Amino acid sequence: MNIGELLAERAGDQACEIGLVEAATGRRLSFGELNGRADGLAFYLQAEGVRPGTRVMLMVRPSADFICLTFALFKLGAVVILIDPGMGYRNLLRCIAGVQPQVFIGVPAAHLFRLLFRAPFRSVIHSFCCGSSWGLLGPDICKKAGISPQSFTAYPARADELAAIIFTTGSTGPPKGVRYEHGVFNAQLRLIRDYYRIGPGQIDQPGFPLFALFATALGARAVIPDMDPTRPARVDPRKFVRSLQEEQVTYSFGSPAIWNVVSRYCREQGIVLEHLQQVLMAGAPISGDLIARMQAILPPGARIHTPYGATESLPIVSMEGKEIVQSTWPLSRKGHGICVGRPLPGIEIRVIALSDGPVPLWDDSLCLPDGEIGEIVVRGDVVTRAYENNDQENRMAKIRDQGSFWHRMGDLGYVDAQGRLWFCGRRAHRVETEAGTLFTIPCEAIINEHPDVARSALVGIDDPAHPGRQLPVMIVEPVRTRKINRDGLLTQVRELAAASPFTASIQLFLTHPDFPVDIRHNAKIFREQLSDWARKQLGGC
Repeated sequence: MNIGELLAERAGDQACEIGLVEAATGRRLSFGELNGRADGLAFYLQAEGVRPGTRVMLMVRPSADFICLTFALFKLGAVVILIDPGMGYRNLLRCIAGVQPQVFIGVPAAHLFRLLFRAPFRSVIHSFCCGSSWGLLGPDICKKAGISPQSFTAYPARADELAAIIFTTGSTGPPKGVRYEHGVFNAQLRLIRDYYRIGPGQIDQPGFPLFALFATALGARAVIPDMDPTRPARVDPRKFVRSLQEEQVTYSFGSPAIWNVVSRYCREQGIVLEHLQQVLMAGAPISGDLIARMQAILPPGARIHTPYGATESLPIVSMEGKEIVQSTWPLSRKGHGICVGRPLPGIEIRVIALSDGPVPLWDDSLCLPDGEIGEIVVRGDVVTRAYENNDQENRMAKIRDQGSFWHRMGDLGYVDAQGRLWFCGRRAHRVETEAGTLFTIPCEAIINEHPDVARSALVGIDDPAHPGRQLPVMIVEPVRTRKINRDGLLTQVRELAAASPFTASIQLFLTHPDFPVDIRHNAKIFREQLSDWARKQLGGC
């Protein structure tokens, strides 16, 4: 089950074919070269004491080095620890201390960070530098190891053996380390290969580094875009589009933040991405307007997919853009939630009654009828079993069901009569008022219809008249492309809210210049921060 073996298989079948391109440097490596470098790194790290089960923190920028190092560690049977540096240094330090890495591999800047904040790295007994540091931090491991003339025999990992720990974005609390087993990675690869038809002959440009691993493992060429993956909304569209065109990319995965920038640029420049046949957008709710804009810059017959899932379980549901634009988006605009599609093959989806406490054992009586909003739960072989060193979150997120389990997504939604899943927001973000429960996505959809509203956020603050209940507050971020009269905007927003049954009960409205959002997707709003801000703005009422 060791996914590191897949690169060796690609090297056997497609040795001379280009497996990876770095858009920023022009560097091109064949599948044979990628596998040879991975083998060389595996031999080198093995000689330095890295063994199956060794925890290795990898802080290397998206590149050929990142791909080769990751596959080398998989082949060794080591546990790869991947933490998004964009989560902020406090969260980053907390996450590092929690997983206790034994080996550290990082670029020079990451080593300086480690030397500056020593305490969380106390568990590290060996470190390696990836990149030139003029000898101050040791030799460049990728140059030191070289290409091995011999094949490295991959560790015979079982399906339930740990392959990696990957951290969530922390959009609803501290980031959590998700335990990825070899079996989960293999299940994801099978699903991506079979459902999205990814494989040899395809060319991928992923806006998220981990997906470059999937591409090469499946025999597709990966083009590493010239961008900072921790700042997707700041992608330079000229560079991103240039590599799409020059490398004749056939499919690309990215957050809606990337495609929002790229689609606007292409429309302005009159560009059609002639070779791009599939676009995958995920990580945050996706509007029908963005899908329509993307359709205008793609060739006839190209498909847009909006896979839904989470770090703990991805992908589990998917939908094509055509159905969204033609069928579900008009309903989303009226407050019915965001339709994310139908379960993928082998995935089971249920909606259960709302609960803020643990649900230890599964019972069919937990399930709600179609059309009723509750918490989304999922079962399938792409679903991870546990968080790392976090028993409390494990109890909250997993429901035992005889020999298997259900994962609680923490997302709210419902299933319609056609078997499609609709997303209505996070469980932690619902607002429990004296008049009833308000859900973020339906309420915000009403407000987002205003042309001067860039986005909105429903939050709750304590209701002094009704202890245990909340007062709903609708916060609006105005568009920045033109001067807006904020008082006039709020007046119009109040009128808009009063006209819809989803938002008629909201009486408190504020404007905020720039919502705090997650770094990974630049779209998940940190509503807890906005709630605290709103409480202060309203005088603590």
